[in-house]
Amino acid sequence: MNIVFGVVVGLVAWFLVRYLAAGMYTVNQSERAVKTRFGRAERVGRATTLQDPIAEHLRPEEKERYCYPQVRVIPPGGPYFKWPWEKVHKVSVATQTINMAYDPETPSANRDGTILEAVTKDQLNTGLTGQIRYRVSEKNLYAYLFGVKRPIVHVMGYFTSVLRERIANFEAPRPPALAPAAGGIPTPEIATAAMGVSINDLRKNLRDINEHMDLECKSSEARYGIALEASLITGIDPPQDVEAALAAINTAYNQVSSDISLAQAGADQKMVQSRTAVEIETLKAQAEVEPLKALAGQLGLLKQSGPDALPIYLRNVRLKLFSQVRRVILEAPHV
Repeated sequence: MNIVFGVVVGLVAWFLVRYLAAGMYTVNQSERAVKTRFGRAERVGRATTLQDPIAEHLRPEEKERYCYPQVRVIPPGGPYFKWPWEKVHKVSVATQTINMAYDPETPSANRDGTILEAVTKDQLNTGLTGQIRYRVSEKNLYAYLFGVKRPIVHVMGYFTSVLRERIANFEAPRPPALAPAAGGIPTPEIATAAMGVSINDLRKNLRDINEHMDLECKSSEARYGIALEASLITGIDPPQDVEAALAAINTAYNQVSSDISLAQAGADQKMVQSRTAVEIETLKAQAEVEPLKALAGQLGLLKQSGPDALPIYLRNVRLKLFSQVRRVILEAPHV
């Protein structure tokens, strides 16, 4: 009897230690957890991801395919308890950074995950470098844990396909600024137009390309449960021969632009000097004319005073002049 009792007590103690004490768990601050019962995740009623704002970026034909149930997310904290027939799936939701050329299935691809190759519209093979910031979406943990086998593989493949499509169809806008510069010297954009797609345009439009990628990849959260927070393309490198030709074109254009700028600066300086000289001579002429105008006005007023006013004025002027000279030559009257 004592043996049977001991066995029963032992079984109870083993059950308590094995299933009850071991059923306690916690969730770290940067983690979220989902509990499954007999392999089925705990759901929030009949709610789906289509009722969440993350589904707004899906196309109408994609909404039926990417309709995932909303599951109950266990927040950080604890201790929590689970029964032996329950399983807890923990996921880190911290933001992570990855090289955009990294291939999770084949790490040696894309030059060991350092450069992603893409072909432009004119069949020019370019190398792209940059990074991607992503995090697991707390709003769609079902897709990340159960909907897709390897979500990061799908996300990287989706991002790569969208980026390559963007580079392949990229056409930079051609504003009026692309007209030839002063003196008929073409700009680098016009000079490289013979190559098809200007590498200068691609590099100048990196911000627009990054914004386009951010917009196109907003649907990844509803598709695969991973939110792409930002994509940063830092470099676009053409083949070496094209890079050398482009550098030569830019160097020549910069030299010609510098010479033209110096010539324009010299011409502007001479024009300013000429305008200043004209203004000075104009002021001198005005200074000489003003006393004559004033004298003419005074003589007009004297004439209005009477018929003898002007002869008297002239006589006084002559007397003043005679008093200031040493010798006077007069014309003898004709006899």
